[in-house]
Amino acid sequence: MSKCDVCGKEESMPYHCRHCGGTYCAEHRLPEAHDCPGLENWGDSEAVFDSGFDETVETGGSSSGGVTDRFSVDTSTGGWLGYFRNNMTFVFLGLMWVTFLLQYIVGFLLTGSLNPLVFSVDPTWRAIFVLSAEHPEYVWTWVTSVFSHGGFGHIAVNSIVIYFFGQLVEDYIGSKKFAALFVVSGALAGLGQIAIQMIQNPGGFGGVLGASGAGLAIMGVLTILNPSLRVYIYFILPVPLWVVTGFYALISVLGIVGPSLAGGNVANAAHLIGLAIGLAYGYRVKDRIRIPNQLQFGTGPGGPGGPGGPGRGRGPF
Repeated sequence: MSKCDVCGKEESMPYHCRHCGGTYCAEHRLPEAHDCPGLENWGDSEAVFDSGFDETVETGGSSSGGVTDRFSVDTSTGGWLGYFRNNMTFVFLGLMWVTFLLQYIVGFLLTGSLNPLVFSVDPTWRAIFVLSAEHPEYVWTWVTSVFSHGGFGHIAVNSIVIYFFGQLVEDYIGSKKFAALFVVSGALAGLGQIAIQMIQNPGGFGGVLGASGAGLAIMGVLTILNPSLRVYIYFILPVPLWVVTGFYALISVLGIVGPSLAGGNVANAAHLIGLAIGLAYGYRVKDRIRIPNQLQFGTGPGGPGGPGGPGRGRGPF
């Protein structure tokens, strides 16, 4: 038995939309009945629907002749790339934990130590995992730093935030747009953070890593889509999402003005930039998607996800 994504009706033989990948009952099986995202492309001369990562939608038995067609890459629902559709939240979570493991493996190979305080200052290690104020021209670190983290607690908190909120955002905006939002917001948040570091401490030793910029962008999108979305603190106390987001924005501003006010080793500028990107994107798409009614999610006193919030680490890194 499966549930209809629109009305929640149990169906023993559900309909699966080949354009958005959703599951629907007979009443909502047509694209116009479930507000299929592909309807936005109705006026597209190249294709009627654009679903997930499929760039070569078939129309009338003919192909659009895209790059994936020429290289025989099947990105349709039944193709191997189809597994990424509606699953990018888990792909990014997996990449975060794989990168976290690689941080220790590479650190040990370079220094012979598994102590982050030892290998985190190695220049080669930093050139791989850290977006640093000393070398912002290392463009690969704009992305690798998003998936790297400063410790187990750091990655655990960010994982909780992305796991709960990311699935909702991906469902509402689509996997392709979600992937772009995650990577771009994470990279821009990191670049903004090191820019602040260079202004506050010219020539200083610093850097940034972590996915909190992307996490706060995800929260920003949901805050615009449904500010009254209920977030259950410790799974008990219901609080509107706008309150959580507003509180975290305030802490980030205070942290930029006076770092000691928000605790040390926290990249507050990255938080604020990521949140601003999410709010702007949420405002842009809010009239084109369905919004959720509630979310059961536990958060801690320091912000969403637990004590200290989804911190993007800095300091010795």
